Amino acid sequence: MSTPPRVDYQTSPAQYRHWQLRFEGPVATLAMAIDENAGLAPGYKLKLNSYDLGVDIELNDAINRIRFEHPEVRTVVVTSARDKVFCSGANIFMLGVSSHAWKVNFCKFTNETRNGFEDSSRHSGLKFLAAVNGACAGGGYELALACDEIILVDDRSSAVSLPEVPLLGVLPGTGGLTRVTDKRHVRHDRADIFCTTTEGIRGQRAKDWRLVDEIAKPAAFAQKVQERALQLAALSDRPADAKGVALTPIQRTLEADALRYGHVSVEIDRARRCATFTVKAPQGAQPQTLAEIEAAGAAWYPLALARELDDAILSMRTNELEIGTWLLKTEGEAAAVLALDATLEAHATHWLVRETVGALRRTFARLDVSSRSLFALIEPGSCFAGTLLELALACDRSYQLALPDDAARAPAITVGEANFGRYPMVTGQSRLGRRFYDEAPALDAVRARLGQPLDADAAFALGLVTSNPDDIDWTDEVRIALEERAAMSPDALTGMEANLRFNGPENMFTRIFGRLTAWQNWIFQRPNAVGTRGALKTYGTGEKAAFDWHRV
Repeated sequence: MSTPPRVDYQTSPAQYRHWQLRFEGPVATLAMAIDENAGLAPGYKLKLNSYDLGVDIELNDAINRIRFEHPEVRTVVVTSARDKVFCSGANIFMLGVSSHAWKVNFCKFTNETRNGFEDSSRHSGLKFLAAVNGACAGGGYELALACDEIILVDDRSSAVSLPEVPLLGVLPGTGGLTRVTDKRHVRHDRADIFCTTTEGIRGQRAKDWRLVDEIAKPAAFAQKVQERALQLAALSDRPADAKGVALTPIQRTLEADALRYGHVSVEIDRARRCATFTVKAPQGAQPQTLAEIEAAGAAWYPLALARELDDAILSMRTNELEIGTWLLKTEGEAAAVLALDATLEAHATHWLVRETVGALRRTFARLDVSSRSLFALIEPGSCFAGTLLELALACDRSYQLALPDDAARAPAITVGEANFGRYPMVTGQSRLGRRFYDEAPALDAVRARLGQPLDADAAFALGLVTSNPDDIDWTDEVRIALEERAAMSPDALTGMEANLRFNGPENMFTRIFGRLTAWQNWIFQRPNAVGTRGALKTYGTGEKAAFDWHRV
């Protein structure tokens, strides 16, 4: 796959090649039925329900449609439509022919999709049950691990396994090691055996080791899954009688050097290897009542914004690898953003508002884990306020123009209540909390100015922006910062940014991404994995991998 295809993250159920989705009251069943001839790129077949990026794009879309189009669903059963095979994980031949960048972006998106299961379980009451009805290996088991519970068929052959170390010379790429320990609390010596055993663990032993929650004989399996799905549904507060919102296609225009949406635009400067993301504030009268919000549906500003920005981030992350710096800007009236925040707060418990906040939360989190330098430029006409201030707070640096002699044009930022926890990072911290290490004096000083427009000097004094150059120095300071960034090693920047962005407490999610960014990123480039006779290259050929036996 020397020239990977341009990836489009938009799809719909009518276009699915790999998933079957059906609904029965509060339970949705999402069955994997991989079309082995429908890989995203040529050069491999998706045998044994193995997956590639295209499979996960459909999975991400299906979960979003359950979230928004089917509010009556409280439990999602993830299973297989194939006999004796749940999922054999990421397609090894796809990994073997893929570039390093493709593998890492694939793993990152797959991680985010699986993390989204747990995000919805925690914040929205949508529960996930893995009904493992066949062999479940590698990324297939990682998919099951992302669910709230796992039921394994006890048919003497079906097993769960993480065979990446012995078979492929790499690590499980989508959270397997971390969830086995941090989530399922598998004893570390048992986890060691499990992760170095190719045949996996089955039946009662899998349950005893905490690798699954329950087992069931084939004759009782379907009934047990249904009973447990309904029990999990009873724990949820998603509404039984609400009308869903159709996720209509995102309207966008793709140009050679730009992406244009209704509320978001991306301008690419290839000479400087940077892209400018501009997010527009709400315009005109906005829905305020629940009836108006429901009537607006997918066109409601915060939901439309979340979907557009998400698509733009994913597209740029996958398709524009040389664009190493993203400049984030906003346009519009801060008052309109703060009014939107008031509406979100007033209806925070309504299912559609809650799901919309969740979509924004997950979209902002994509910025945090994107391997791009993020700079916010706060200029005249900006509206970095409340929800949209999260964009600046997510950045590695922020520059706010000071215009002491022109108060009318001077750009301001406004901290809102939303910035104190409505959109937590994967650490569980707010971005303000991350910025100030949750130190009370700094946060109290910011809270004392809640809702007040802060010019460059005021924002700088509170520690909310990196620099506050005036109009004489602005152009040169920003130019020099961008030129210096563009001259640095992308690899070093990726490692540095990831370390500095997640400076707070570790948790399961930061460990998952940390392992992907550091360990798996490194292992994916080692000859033992991807060399001519590395394990990824020799898999399936009958040839034995040749390892460099030095420990480093």
